[in-house]
Amino acid sequence: MALPTSIQLQIVTPDKLLVNEQVDEVQVPGSEGYFGVLPGHTPMLASLAVGELWYRKGQEKTFLSVAFGFCEVLPDRVTILAQLAERAEDIDIARAEEAKRRAEQRLAQATEVDYERARTALTKSLMRLQVSSRSQFAGRVGKQRMPPPQG
Repeated sequence: MALPTSIQLQIVTPDKLLVNEQVDEVQVPGSEGYFGVLPGHTPMLASLAVGELWYRKGQEKTFLSVAFGFCEVLPDRVTILAQLAERAEDIDIARAEEAKRRAEQRLAQATEVDYERARTALTKSLMRLQVSSRSQFAGRVGKQRMPPPQG
């Protein structure tokens, strides 16, 4: 049997089907570390961590922020069932900054707070900010450069 030449990527949250596309490559934030998937990958199941997911179609990369859930990998398909997932361009930067500020305040008062919950909130807000910054530089794989310094 011939290896597939692309992967059907589906990213589903409790609210909606966010992505349903044929792609060439996917990088997923697994709970044991990031892993890449190319067509013909060995079947596997993995739990997701808070992190940055990207996929590539040709030379174009698309970035998403994902948090928690599961990933099923088959030779011709990747299905992500995520608790949270947002495209870079859909992230509300002001809201993420505010969530970061609140989480940092809660962590500073560690005796009166659920530490793990505050740490998770901080991680999610930082990931949203990181992924949102990629939207301005996303696009062709070889063209992701920072703008020249101003002044």
